[in-house]
Amino acid sequence: MRVLLVEDHQIVRQGLRGLLEKAGHEVVGEASDGHEGLRLARTLSPDIAVLDLSMPRLNGLDAAREIRRVAPQVKTILLTMYTDKGYVLQAMKAGAKGYVLKTEAAEDLIRAIREISRGEVYLSPSVAASVVEAYLDESDVPADPLTPRERQILQLIAEGNTTKEIAQQLNISFKTAESHRNHIMKKLDLHDVAGLVRYAIQRGLVHA
Repeated sequence: MRVLLVEDHQIVRQGLRGLLEKAGHEVVGEASDGHEGLRLARTLSPDIAVLDLSMPRLNGLDAAREIRRVAPQVKTILLTMYTDKGYVLQAMKAGAKGYVLKTEAAEDLIRAIREISRGEVYLSPSVAASVVEAYLDESDVPADPLTPRERQILQLIAEGNTTKEIAQQLNISFKTAESHRNHIMKKLDLHDVAGLVRYAIQRGLVHA
C-alpha cells in the first residue's frame, strides 16, 4: 500500500517509516501537521493516511474529516494514546477507517492497514470492546456545536495564538478571525481563553 505519514514527532515518523517499509509498504510522503498532511493527501493520493490524533494547527480528527471531503479515495487511520470511547466514536464519525493505539504492539498498525485494504474497519483490541458497549447502550458523543473552521480556530487559540496570528496562519482577515472567535465563545457560552482551552482539551484538540 502507498502510505502517507502525518505525525508531528520526527523520531516517531522515522520509526513508523521503518516499520511500514519492512512490511512491504511504500511511504510516499511525510508531514508534521494536519494542514501539510491534507495538502499531501490531495496531491499524492496515497491509499492510506496515518494521522496522529494530537497535532499542532490541525488535529487528526479534523484532518480526517477534510481528507474525506477533498480526497475521499484516501482511507485514514488515527494513531493515538487516547482510549476513551468518545474519541473513538468521533474518529468513526470523521470517516476514519482505523483507530490504533500507540501503546499497542507495532504489528497492530500493520494489521490495521491489511484489514482496511480489504474494505474493513479496524480498532485496536483494547478499545473495540468499549465501542461495541457504547453502541449497545445507545450512548453517543455529545454533539459538537462548532463548525470545522471554528474547531480549527479554537485549536489555534488553545495553542496560544493571538487573533492576528490566527488570521495570518489561515490567510483570513483579522476581522474574520475575530468574528469566528466571538461566535465560538457565544456558542459555547464561554467568556475567557481559559474556558476555551479547557473545552479544547476535553474535545482532544490539544494536550493538557
